Order: sequence, then C-alpha cells, then structure tokens
Amino acid sequence: MSNFIVRKAAVLGAGVMGAQIAAHLANAEVPVLLFDLPAKEGDANAIVNRAIDALRKLEPSPLASKDRVAYIDAANYAQHLEQLRDCDLIIEAIAEKIEWKDDLYRQIAPFISPQAIIASNTSGLSIKRLSEALPEALRSRFCGIHFFNPPRYMHLVELIATRATDPTLLDNLESWLVSRLGKGIVRARDTPNFVANRVGVFSILAVMHHTQRLGLGFDVVDALTGPIIGRPKSATYRTADVVGLDTLAHVIKTMQDTLPDDPWHGYYAVPAWLAALIGKGALGQKTRCGIFRKDGRAIKVLDLAAQDYRESAAEIDPTVLAILRNRNPAEKFAQLRASEHPQAQFLWAIFRDIFHYAAFHLGEIADNARDLDFAMRWGFGWAQGPFESWQAAGWRSIAEALRADVDAGHAMSPAPLPAWVFGQVAENGVHTPQGSYSASADAYRPRSALPVYQRQIFPERVLSEQTVSGVTVWENDGVRLWTLPQLDDGVAIVSIKTRNHTLGREVIVGLQEAVARAEADYQALVLWHEAPFAFGANLKEVTEAIAAGQFDLLEKYVAEFQKTSMALKYARVPVIAAVQGMALGGGCEFLMHAAKRVIALESYIGLVEAGVGLIPAGGGCKEFAIRAAQHAAKTAGNDPFEFIQPVFTTIAMATVSKSGVQARELGFAVDSDKVVFNANELLYVALREARGLAEAGYYPRLSPRRIKVAGRTGIANCEMMLANMKEGGMISAHDYAVARAAAIALCGGDIETGSLVDEQWLLSVERKLFVELLKNEKTQQRIRHTLETGKPLRN
Repeated sequence: MSNFIVRKAAVLGAGVMGAQIAAHLANAEVPVLLFDLPAKEGDANAIVNRAIDALRKLEPSPLASKDRVAYIDAANYAQHLEQLRDCDLIIEAIAEKIEWKDDLYRQIAPFISPQAIIASNTSGLSIKRLSEALPEALRSRFCGIHFFNPPRYMHLVELIATRATDPTLLDNLESWLVSRLGKGIVRARDTPNFVANRVGVFSILAVMHHTQRLGLGFDVVDALTGPIIGRPKSATYRTADVVGLDTLAHVIKTMQDTLPDDPWHGYYAVPAWLAALIGKGALGQKTRCGIFRKDGRAIKVLDLAAQDYRESAAEIDPTVLAILRNRNPAEKFAQLRASEHPQAQFLWAIFRDIFHYAAFHLGEIADNARDLDFAMRWGFGWAQGPFESWQAAGWRSIAEALRADVDAGHAMSPAPLPAWVFGQVAENGVHTPQGSYSASADAYRPRSALPVYQRQIFPERVLSEQTVSGVTVWENDGVRLWTLPQLDDGVAIVSIKTRNHTLGREVIVGLQEAVARAEADYQALVLWHEAPFAFGANLKEVTEAIAAGQFDLLEKYVAEFQKTSMALKYARVPVIAAVQGMALGGGCEFLMHAAKRVIALESYIGLVEAGVGLIPAGGGCKEFAIRAAQHAAKTAGNDPFEFIQPVFTTIAMATVSKSGVQARELGFAVDSDKVVFNANELLYVALREARGLAEAGYYPRLSPRRIKVAGRTGIANCEMMLANMKEGGMISAHDYAVARAAAIALCGGDIETGSLVDEQWLLSVERKLFVELLKNEKTQQRIRHTLETGKPLRN
C-alpha cells in the first residue's frame, strides 16, 4: 500500500453533506476544519457551530462516538483561510451552483499547499469545468469525490478525474478512501450525474412514467419496488421523500440542462404532480409531508385522482407475487413480460427500460459493467446491479426481448441497443471470471490491481466472479474449521454456520473442538464469518427444554457455554474475534473472552439478555466483575463499584453499541482492540493480528484467584438505582427482578463486600441466577414473545 496519509482535512460547506463528511473524517481520527460563511452578527463561526451541534443529535448518528466531534474545528472564510495551508485534503461541499463554486475556488486558491488534494463533492456538475476556476498549477491535484448520503453509512464514493488529474494522486486517494474511510470506489467518467445518480435517477423517472401510464398508486408501486425485487425497504417514492423532493427535482434538472442529445431527454422533466408538491412546500420527510404523510400513527399516501391523501394500503396481486417468488430469474422475467396484469406489466417495463438505458450509456459513463453494477448496489442499495439481473435471467433471451420491445415502440426510447449486446457478451455475459465487459474498450476488465485490494480476502463480488473457499480442516453442523494456505497456513479460522449465527449446542461443542485442534496443530485461531457475528443463544432450544421441564439440562447447557468461553480465553494459542454487524448476548460474551478483537466500524455489540428476562451467563458478568477488581486495584478508593455502576446500567438497559468505537467505550472491547472501517479488510487484519501475537510468543493469561468483589454493598447501591426507576414508572417489577439478578452477578454474589473469590465462583453465581430466571413465568413469556414476534415484551 501507498504511504499516503491525510494528517488534516478541510471541508468547505457546513450543510447536511459537508457536516456529515466532516463527521466521518473525524470518525477516522482525521482532524478536520469545517468551513462556512461568517455569521452576519455575533459569533462569526455560528453557522458552523450550529451544524456541529446538529451532528450530535442526528439519528442514525453520523458520529461513531460522541467524542469524535472534538476532532472538528469550526472555521469561516473571512478569518481562517490561512489554516488551509496545513490541510492535505480539501473537500468542497457547497450548494450545486457552479458560479458559487467558481468564486470559492478563486478565494481559497492562494492558501492551498502544493501537496494538497482538492476535491469537489458535486453530485453531477462537470469536474473539468469546475477545475477551470483553479490556477493551472493546482489542476493536476483536483478531482471529484462524490460521497453518498449519509456519508458514514453509504458505501459508495465516486472518484472523477479530469485529463489533468495526476493518476498517482488518484490511486493514493482511492487507496486511502477504501482502507481509512471504508468506502467502495467507482471511478466514474466526467459526465452529468456520473454513474449512480445517472442510472438511479433515470430508474426513478422510469418508475414515475410507468406508474402514471398504468394508473398505479404510489403505495402499490413502493410495495412492488422494495425488497421483493431486491431494492431497499424505502422503495421508490418513500426514498424520494427521504432524499427530498426538491433535491430530486434539482438532479433531474441537471440532466435536463446538460443532456440535450440523450435519447431519453424527453423524460428528464419533473412531473407536474411533483412540481405541484414542491410548489406547496411539501418536500418530503424534512417537511413531514410529501408523497407520503404521517397522520398520527397512520401513514397516508397522495392519491392523484382524488388530489388528496388516503390511507396507505398497498397490496401486491397474488398472481404477481407468485411470479416474484419464482427463484428462477429467466422464468420470472418471461412470466412478467407475458402477464397482462398491470403490476406485472409495470415490473417488466421498469426492468426493461433500465436494462436498455444502462446498456446504451455504459461506454459513456463507466469503465465497465462491474463499476455500474457496484454503483447501484452501493449507492442505491440494490441487491443486484442491472447487468447482474440481466445476466442472471439469461443474457441472450433478455436481449432479444428488449430488441423486440424497442422495435415495437414499447420501450421509453427508440434508441437501438448497442451492437456489443449481441456480440461476445451474448455468449459470455458482461461478468466473467476474467473480468467485466468494458463497452468503451470492447474488452473484459479485471479488478483494480491497487495493493489496497489485496487486503480484501473476500471482497464483494458480482455475478460469475470466482470466490475463495479455503481448505476445510474439520466441521460439524455448527462450525467449520478451515485455513487459507495461500495467506497463512499456520493460522486456523473457525466460522459459525447456523442461521444468524445463533449459538446452539452444535456451535458450543464445535467451538471447543476447534480450539482444541488449533492448540494441537496451529499457531493461532481467528473466529470470523460474515455479519452478523452472532445473535446469541438458540432460544428455540431453550424454550423446548423449558416446556419439558429440563432445567437440570439447561444448567448443564449454560455450564457448557461457560466452558466454551473459558476455552476461548485460556487457549494456548491466541484467539482473535473478527466482529462485524450484530454481536448480541452470547456472541458478545464470546468476543469478550478472546485474546484480542478486530471490530468493523459498523458493529452493534451488547449484552441484551435483559430483553428476554435473563442475565448474561456465558461469562459476561464474570468478565466485568474481574475488570472491576482490576480497576479498583489501580484507584485510590479501591472500590470495585466505581467500575460496576455504568456497566450495570448498560446490562440492565440492554444497551447496544452503535459502532465498533462505542463498543470500546461500553467495555465490550478494550482500547487496544482495532476498529476496521472497511469490513472487507476484517479477516485480513485479524489474520495479521493473530500472526503478530503468535510471533511475539503468546501465552494465555493466568486465571485470577483473588478477585475483590463489591458484594452486598454494591448490590444495595444498584437496588437504590432500580427503586428510583421503578417508582418513576421506567421499569416493571420483572425488569427490577432481572436487573437485580444482574447486580448480584456483577457484584460477585450476595456475600460480604470486599470478599475475595475466583473465576469459577463468579461463573457459578451467574449460572445459578440465569437458571432461576428461566423458571420464572414472566421470563418464559418474554422468550416466547421474542421468538414469535422478533420484538421484546415488557411485562
């Protein structure tokens, strides 16, 4: 990898995008100056300070941790331009008015370091045209860097060069964005709206056109264009409301103004009904009224015929639903095309037109089909890009159907399909093991050879790409133990195989066996699989045992669970937990017992047992009791309860971290654990950490024998907190009972304060409390309710 780093950055423009880009830079521990205009009165930085304050309140949070906001400094163009000289990266993110950008570039140019990268976050303006406002000496260091909203969570960043942009600079920037900020990069051509917005906005326009043509309701269309066809839950019209109808109109206007020769130009217009909503100030979610409107608990939808809002009651026709549930893509598309039902006709039409559009414009807007497909997956949340969907359904048969519809005048444009659609692609598809088709080069392009991508052992793949499988060493129904000899045949990997990676008996036994085999034959062990990391114990197994009255068996199960945790902790080789996504309950306890953790930024970790009326009993309470004793030994007061108090609240409230960074703050990880921003690098980093520990002569920690516990005084302090919460109506009587049990486990049992115990004592305390709660009818109600509904029960 390149040694390129960004030591300090600046973001110009403290609007929604600018502020959130600054937040994500701060997440990555990059100090950032956030600029905007000086306020007309009072504090000159008032505009930026308001934007920074807003970051703290937004949900989902743009900040990985509230303290990350400290890395953002407020600045204004009147007083602080000199500070730009210290910035390695300057990102402009002001309004999409080219004359405003020109003025700003001329203003900042004298203060830019010759080594700095200057980039615009424009969503569609010409990068070449923008570069002309900069001195010629700076143009080689200028490019487009288009983040998608919200920048922390959306994977896509489009990089757009001009002919003057230094290629090495672009490679360095791509590598840094991939690894440091965790992004998926698509290099877009410098054409209006680039790749994702160009195709995505056309897709929305096609949906709008066919909605009106076939007389469908907006709510029905959202039912048809959501998860059922591999699109986000917000589908089409709800997405428009979330983005902002005025913002959507602006992007459409950009296409209308800049693409006069496009064969679909006639559709680049804001529909009259949409213009009317914007004219009334109904801009979507930000004005609480748009295509949809919330009235109390009811969601209402705009009815164009009635010119008013009605109850949203969308239903997919059963015959159409049956077609959509067909797992054979070729049959599905053939059935949609043949059906006379308006909903089926609508679906065939929107797929046909997006296939047509993507094929026609591929050579103009993107280097290859893989980039276009990734742009739609990462930028718009599609499960498959348009070319993947087309190829999965049979390239040649879909191409013939498209040509027939175009010739018959059924498609939105009479533009002929490009010749390449019927050339070598008709035999091989656009995606092959060797690469993806480039229409401009008439060749298949392999993936980028930048060294940063060697860190992605299991990158996201498009259809037909080859994947790595590794060599299986041993497996049962719960886990697989395997290796990657090409990387490090001395480090074993164990992966959980169950649905949602729940921790049933076969997993518990399997992990013990995996640890034993790793101790015998390998230098280290990595616990890794794709998200979620683990959803905790298998509640179905627990419920069946309760129904049979097998509480002795359940206690043995918990003891076996604890044995697995201890096996992970005291293995003779280092065990590294590589964590991504949800790590709840027992999954959290397993990672807490590992020698080290490597955690993806988007990891949501917590001991959530209280939600089903239980306490952590896989060693979670025990680990916090040990840490409390260690903390007490280092403090003047020598009181374990100082540490236990916040932990008790975390467990009692079933608090889940909102990022890998926050997991460290809550104590589920420690400060030395790595947080990886690109989840595709997780396994690579974990393997390197494992190898490093092994090479350093790793040996397991000794089990602590004299653990000072908070005992009865600690329990009483927790009970005082609970009593206040119960009196205030914040918790129920059963919540109180469950939380009190957690307090007893954290404080080492109902024993004298300051007593010295060992690890097995703490495990026995939490195990017995856990089983007693299992016998409680209210806990059993919670478990059944969670199994049936997927939601917690307050009783």
